[in-house]
Amino acid sequence: MQEKMLRPINGFWIIAMIVICFGGGFYGAVQGYNVVPAILFMASGVLATSITVVQPNKSVVVTFFGRYVGTISASGMWAVIPLSKRKTVSLRVRNFNSVKLKVNDIEGNPIEIAAVVVFKVINSAKALFDVDKYMEFVEIQSETALRHVASKYPYDSFSGSGMSLRANAEEIAKELALELQERLSLSGVEVLEARLTHLAYSTEIASTMLQRQQASAILSARQIIVEGAVGMVDMAIKQLKENGVVELDEERKAAMINNLMVAIVSERGANPVINAGSLY
Repeated sequence: MQEKMLRPINGFWIIAMIVICFGGGFYGAVQGYNVVPAILFMASGVLATSITVVQPNKSVVVTFFGRYVGTISASGMWAVIPLSKRKTVSLRVRNFNSVKLKVNDIEGNPIEIAAVVVFKVINSAKALFDVDKYMEFVEIQSETALRHVASKYPYDSFSGSGMSLRANAEEIAKELALELQERLSLSGVEVLEARLTHLAYSTEIASTMLQRQQASAILSARQIIVEGAVGMVDMAIKQLKENGVVELDEERKAAMINNLMVAIVSERGANPVINAGSLY
């Protein structure tokens, strides 16, 4: 629904007219008139129904016998069509914290996930007339979008390639905000931000996945250690050859490489053995 902005009359003018009508009716009643005071009292009562007060950062949607008249967003006291119905909609920024949802990621692993959505109403007419209870609509659509986004990615990418929920939190948050905006535009709501507040494996597989993460971390560390050890051994052999310290044949090189690799890669401190004789 297209929102129409009203230009209402200043409410203080109508209050002045109400006072005049009420005063005239009271004066007429004192003077003994019957019809005129009744008309003036009725007019003051009808005018009083047109007064509405709009608080800051709120809007008032006006309907007259089922027809949408317009929206007042300027704060103050205003006068609208008498006997019309008014509903107030908050335009303030609000947060919605989702409950912890249990979903399956793209690999089928059960995970727990939750998010916070920051939003505000930008179209009061849509919020009231296009959806039923827009706050419930925001909550349900937020949880639906969160489930959909979570099911598109793995919790963690052990191979290091592609996006994952844990490693790409910023990208996931942006995608979640865009999907939410598409879903909530029907209700006149603007999504300002969406962030993950909770992400964890489900309890039934948490210990198993922790072991997998630890094994992956150990494997990555070992790979780095081995690559560094190979570089150090290669550098040592090259320097010995360039400086002319000793000439090593292939068998001695193999023995030296074996000793250096064991000393560098081993988790325990190396215990050197002094060889006073020949290698042969």
